[in-house]
Amino acid sequence: MKEKLYTIPLTDAFRENDECAFCYIERKLEQVALDYTLGNSSSYMQSDTRAKTDELGFCRKHFKQMFQYGNTLGNALILDTHMKKFNEEFAKASKHYSPIQKKLFSKNTDQKDAVSVYLEKSLSTCTICNYMETNYQRYLNTFFYLLKHEDSFFDFVKNSKGFCMEHLRDILISAPQYLNEKEQMKFIPPIIELSKENLLRIEGEVSWLIDKFDYRNSEADWKNSKDALPRGMQKISGGYPADKPYLNK
Repeated sequence: MKEKLYTIPLTDAFRENDECAFCYIERKLEQVALDYTLGNSSSYMQSDTRAKTDELGFCRKHFKQMFQYGNTLGNALILDTHMKKFNEEFAKASKHYSPIQKKLFSKNTDQKDAVSVYLEKSLSTCTICNYMETNYQRYLNTFFYLLKHEDSFFDFVKNSKGFCMEHLRDILISAPQYLNEKEQMKFIPPIIELSKENLLRIEGEVSWLIDKFDYRNSEADWKNSKDALPRGMQKISGGYPADKPYLNK
């Protein structure tokens, strides 16, 4: 397969023989976003970066990862200007608060006060989530492009450990957008079968992990069960439960 610059991260992810190539890509994207936001490049000092972080903010998960990453000054500078913008907009939204009157027999359950509307909007965005989702969609696009145009890439997929259930869901939902019915029947059933085979493999490894706690198996080989717990969790829900915090280098 002749690789291009934009296909290399995806094919490299499959070469890692991970439980899910898209989990591997998402972790890389998250690390790149943390490095860009707080790393030695000092992007947090750039006005365009601060404007974006001020507008989008960060979700609970990524605030925690930013704190764990390090760089107290960078975090403080980002938080300072973001809080100034947040406080200004929150003050405007809450200036004329009035309670919603519940109307008897009314079926309209979508009524919300201005403060709730503002908080829902402001808490639904995250700079790092936005970066990850935008680039993830590009890799998903590349995945289907390679399926259609590179037979050797499909061999990569069939020889992999499949996908976590979260990313398998994304593949199934996205397939009609990229593949016609004939192509869906060519690619999707083998991917589902691959996922079923690897779910059963993980199930067996977790079962053997449990059996190893029986004293009668204390001298038996661990086989592939030592890290079966985090890999099993990943297979069901995605991500890397055993990952340590990603730190500033």
